[in-house]
Amino acid sequence: MLPSLSRLKDKGIGKGKTREDHADTMNQLFSAYSRGKDAKELAVILGDAALSDTDKLYAKFADAFEAEYISQGYYTNRTIQETLDLGWKLLGILPRTELKRIRDEYLDKYYHPAE
Repeated sequence: MLPSLSRLKDKGIGKGKTREDHADTMNQLFSAYSRGKDAKELAVILGDAALSDTDKLYAKFADAFEAEYISQGYYTNRTIQETLDLGWKLLGILPRTELKRIRDEYLDKYYHPAE
């Protein structure tokens, strides 16, 4: 699935091209999804009880990322702004302390923990 995230890749992103947080958001989404997939694989092998609370949040993030972000319908036409906002909504599943690939100024501006 990661290669399908072309809307968040390449050199045509960032301040002056898209939104200033684009590159950081892209990197964090890739990282969080990867860690979430790892947590889900571990749960299959050892069971959910073997996961830490943080691992469980990453697994939840991975499920939500696949369902809401990657699996958009064929006729869904999100703007890059809507795509970034959705990314931030999903990153809200994770504690701010886990978002180490995003500058504090962007976290201050865009991060809102999930309720």
